[in-house]
Amino acid sequence: MNVIKVLLVALFIALVGFLFRLNNHVENVDFSTLKGEKLSLEKLRGKPVLVTFWATDCDNCLKEIPLFIDLHERYHAQGLDILGVSMYYEQPNLVVEFNKVRPLPYLLTLDIEAKFSKTFGNVTVTPTTFLLDAKGEIVWQKVGLIDETELTTQIEKSLKEK
Repeated sequence: MNVIKVLLVALFIALVGFLFRLNNHVENVDFSTLKGEKLSLEKLRGKPVLVTFWATDCDNCLKEIPLFIDLHERYHAQGLDILGVSMYYEQPNLVVEFNKVRPLPYLLTLDIEAKFSKTFGNVTVTPTTFLLDAKGEIVWQKVGLIDETELTTQIEKSLKEK
């Protein structure tokens, strides 16, 4: 009888793990960068992607920009892409103007139709950041200011697994 209980628990754990992985898979989103490049999350697969939702009037988002620039400089050549997604409620001209005054080295896109927000579980709070692995699955996420050490550890782990 104990063997059956152990097998049932193991089966339950495996099923929960499988369902958890399914829920962490991010569907494809087509987008254009502020530089006019046509991309999609699918095209970025095969390497880790850090997706951060931000707004020009979000103080914590602005505090994180130097960290994202540093992460881009340290890990982009190793395969990390960073994608800044401006929130659907953000005025596009503010993002474009912001990027003219303070050009960012990583990818930026506008989420005018809230496609990204919906794909990532209806994101409404900034900053919200996700790390996708090479398969397009969420392996880390954070609402609010990022802990640099924690994120760096996750990025390095994802780069090794790609």
